[in-house]
Amino acid sequence: MHQFTAAVAGAGFIGPVHVEGLRRAGVRVAGILGVSGEESRTAAAALGLERAYRSYDELLADRAVDAIHIAVPNRLHYDMARQALAAGKHVMCEKPLAMDSRESADLVALARRSGRAAAVNYNIRYYPLAIEARERVRRGDLGDIFHVAGSYVQDWLLLPTDYNWRVLAEEGGRLRAVADIGTHWLDLIHAVTGLEAEAVCADLRTVFPVRQRPRGEVETFSGKAAPPAATEPVSIATEDYGCVMLRFGGLPAGGQAGGARGCLWVSQVTAGRKNCLRYELAGSRAALAWCSERPNELWIGRRDRPNEVLLRDPALAAPAARAFIGYPGGHNEGFPDTFKQCFRAFYGSIAAGDFAAAPAFPTFADGHREIVLCEAILRSHEEGRWVQVERGAP
Repeated sequence: MHQFTAAVAGAGFIGPVHVEGLRRAGVRVAGILGVSGEESRTAAAALGLERAYRSYDELLADRAVDAIHIAVPNRLHYDMARQALAAGKHVMCEKPLAMDSRESADLVALARRSGRAAAVNYNIRYYPLAIEARERVRRGDLGDIFHVAGSYVQDWLLLPTDYNWRVLAEEGGRLRAVADIGTHWLDLIHAVTGLEAEAVCADLRTVFPVRQRPRGEVETFSGKAAPPAATEPVSIATEDYGCVMLRFGGLPAGGQAGGARGCLWVSQVTAGRKNCLRYELAGSRAALAWCSERPNELWIGRRDRPNEVLLRDPALAAPAARAFIGYPGGHNEGFPDTFKQCFRAFYGSIAAGDFAAAPAFPTFADGHREIVLCEAILRSHEEGRWVQVERGAP
């Protein structure tokens, strides 16, 4: 692959994950930007990076940088992505792409005019068995898809003393559990099945209307540490858990008839579940089930013969899935590998230089679709009814 150079904006939980994934994908990382000069220097030293950027302007001005990875609080995504495209950089942005569909639609248009590659990091698509499931749907192994069920559950916000910027609507948006992790599930189901959600009915709940905020920021997933002695109460309006029913329309990737139904359960207050995404597809010929806690196993359900469990093995996978398997069968791959493979797809597309071709990575248009869907989910919850999902090119 052509040698590209990237820089990462964001030194919290996910920024260093990007650094590792980029290096493993063969992309040089020039430096990192934190919330302050001190955080930038600390992160650069810990990660062995040459540059600790003092400001976003300094990062944008670095002519050695081809692409910027944005891994900062959600409210900053729009402005930072817009500036990066204007500076002629390719962009890989963490989800959600923006705070609302007006911003995300604008970013889609800006990316289209810029001639640069613009991606949203829906990395879960790149588990090899997610791609294997997609290929089985496409070739008709499941037949018509009747319904889809699944969940994405965690426990890192189980206690009222658990806190992170994501719980604040002004930092992360009016939806939290759905937007933060539920959209990963929704994007994955779309990527695997090709189904488009046409209508939603949602019931959401905030368990803790007041949480105890430490006097000082807390990193994501650090809740098992002892709670800080000094805290202050803060009002919370974002949801801790919820259920979303979905009506799908259009044609799945394999061309079967539409009309499937779905149900998503999302929670950040389920004790013992650290980071568990599950789905099950029920088709007229077969069923498929997968769980992120056992990512190297794909369950295949049959009526007329024994069920199967496919273990991730390049010798047994479809060619499209094989291309995203890095190790032989029995050598397990997991969460960090999905970043590597997502970045390989992104930079491989840039190297190919054919942006008219169907993109091999989740685009800003995909990110916009998820935000439109989130807005319909929020409206459904607030109005207590089924809501149609607005479609149309941004």
